[in-house]
Amino acid sequence: MPAMADLPETEDGEYDHDFRADPEPYRVGRGEEGVFKVQPYKSELLPRWGYADPATAADAAESIYEQFLRYRRDEEFVGMDLARKYLQMGYTRAMRYAHYPGGKKYDADGTEREKVHWADPEKRKAALIFDHVLGRVEADEVYQTRKREWREQRG
Repeated sequence: MPAMADLPETEDGEYDHDFRADPEPYRVGRGEEGVFKVQPYKSELLPRWGYADPATAADAAESIYEQFLRYRRDEEFVGMDLARKYLQMGYTRAMRYAHYPGGKKYDADGTEREKVHWADPEKRKAALIFDHVLGRVEADEVYQTRKREWREQRG
């Protein structure tokens, strides 16, 4: 069975693979890895995701959490993990805007800009909403057990 990195990709950069039909190649990976590449979960989660302001973040985080619970009920670990990654991505993207005016972490020459506390307080509020829901997912005993088992069996 091929690992994720060995799977062919579409022109859009997604893996040319249905991870619901065949979840075996999925690897948990680091951080938000695979969030835009793993189908059909990307198509189910990305439309729910947004962080423009606290209200958008609250709607997005709750919608993604509800989808996480469906994946958990249906015993779809890959979906559960991707839902976690979308929540994490909501937090990290919103915090980037909270710390850096316009969300730009690097200058044109590639040097990292100085953090500002808080360049965008509304984005900080949005980030904290995602962080709260992410904490619920990461504390979920079913998720933790499945993640540990998945890593032990597949890496």
